[in-house]
Amino acid sequence: MRGWNRRAQESSGLASEPDRTQLSQDLGGGTLAMDTLPDNRTSVMEDNHSYYVSRLYGPSEPRSRELWVDVAKANRSQAKIHTILSNTHRQASRVVLSFDFPFYGHPLRQITIATGGFIFMGDVIHRMLTATQYVAPLMANFNPGYSDNSTVVYFDNGTIFVVQWDHVYLQGWEDRGSFTFQAALHRDGRIVFGYKEIPMSVPEISSSQHPVKTGLSDAFMILNPSPDVPESRRRSIFEYHRIELDPSKVTSMSAVEFTPLPTCLQHRSCDACMSSDLTFNCSWCHVLQRCSSGFDRYRQEWMDYGCAQEADSRTCEDFQDEDHYSASPDTSSSPYDGDLTTTSSSLFIDSLTTEDDTKLNPNAGGDGLENNLSPKTKGTPVHLGTIVGIVLAVLLVAAIILAGIYISGHPTSNAALFFIERRPHHWPAMKFRSHADHSTYAEVEPSGHEKEGFMEAEQC
Repeated sequence: MRGWNRRAQESSGLASEPDRTQLSQDLGGGTLAMDTLPDNRTSVMEDNHSYYVSRLYGPSEPRSRELWVDVAKANRSQAKIHTILSNTHRQASRVVLSFDFPFYGHPLRQITIATGGFIFMGDVIHRMLTATQYVAPLMANFNPGYSDNSTVVYFDNGTIFVVQWDHVYLQGWEDRGSFTFQAALHRDGRIVFGYKEIPMSVPEISSSQHPVKTGLSDAFMILNPSPDVPESRRRSIFEYHRIELDPSKVTSMSAVEFTPLPTCLQHRSCDACMSSDLTFNCSWCHVLQRCSSGFDRYRQEWMDYGCAQEADSRTCEDFQDEDHYSASPDTSSSPYDGDLTTTSSSLFIDSLTTEDDTKLNPNAGGDGLENNLSPKTKGTPVHLGTIVGIVLAVLLVAAIILAGIYISGHPTSNAALFFIERRPHHWPAMKFRSHADHSTYAEVEPSGHEKEGFMEAEQC
């Protein structure tokens, strides 16, 4: 994924004007060089990253100002100041969107906002929020709790969701000034980074206490057999795509716009999937009714249902005459069982455990209790009926024991007399007469001595 197809183009209507900044492309695959001309204007830099096309607008570009969303002027019912994130350090909080946002082709309704200048786009299953699945306009060690003027605001009007880190300071670098920037998620899948105040050069920011990143990333989790315990499986997170922006281009009044490219997941039928002319190798899995390249967040399902083998051996025509097709996954293991590793080229979780200690506020709306993101051991789930049965059995045994203790301590109580009268040696004797074909029994009156015993018991 590192071999991005890079290209540069100048702003619309400015390509032929000699007084604009021109771009020269490094054909060897390196970064783009920028040759500044007399008026120091900048043009648009465009990169194709397979999943997104990014466009960087310089401070003098009108488009950079057009992309900025003025949250202060927004409707108060649509813009909210997150009180917890605005007064703490290294915290994160889940927020529910009013629309489905497509991220790398996956529709998301819930995201997690972090004080560290990024949005986590996945399910919180481990503490490394910064490792994968993020939208980061400027990920760094920001501390909104340092100043009363620092706030984390989010805005949602049904077509766009904006998070703004407003006048936030870097921990330990407070004397360098405050940062104001935002990330906007558009309903059509576009992602915009807007930078209003960047008081220092981003490459100068230290990453010793917190990662420093600008860009996008997504990953999927799969289960692999554990080498130590063959019958168990280990979780692995594979970062299948990442976009890293040049941090030196992140300046005040600049902006970056990411436009999503089509993916296999958008196709809803076998014919459309197999005839797709996308750069991805799309395949159709009939049992899942899904088109995929095999590299997305549904990777585990794709493997469990044998979709790769099905795509190699069957065609769309093979499924047309079938009314129903079903299959069982190769495993019923939960994707959250086992050990966790992270893979990105040669990147493993052992080298990432100190990347971030951001904590999560589970309340989706704003204020709420925080929850440590450290992984918790989960045992085998127990059925509710089993639990109820065990509880009832324990209560029954306890009741019998307590009844025995009560009767032995209160021999004159009604309960004690009830059991004394019904002791087996006081029951009427039964005599059986055997016949050739069947047996009968007759009740026999107790003897005089037995009657006296009954009367003594009644007197007691």
